[in-house]
Amino acid sequence: MIIDRIALVLAIIGGLNWGSIGIFGFDIISFACGGVHTALARVIFTLVGLAAVWCISLLFRSREAVDERA
Repeated sequence: MIIDRIALVLAIIGGLNWGSIGIFGFDIISFACGGVHTALARVIFTLVGLAAVWCISLLFRSREAVDERA
């Protein structure tokens, strides 16, 4: 499903952002959006969070159900 791939990409972006914060102390999203409190940054952070919640469903899907949709 396309929504699974979009959610996975957003979750990866979020993970890379958190990795850069942890390793370098640098927030890529906030830098790109002009600050952590800007509307755009908040939208991106919200989308990444929702994508992570969606990705939880990937853990509980049976492999057969995934193959049937492909």
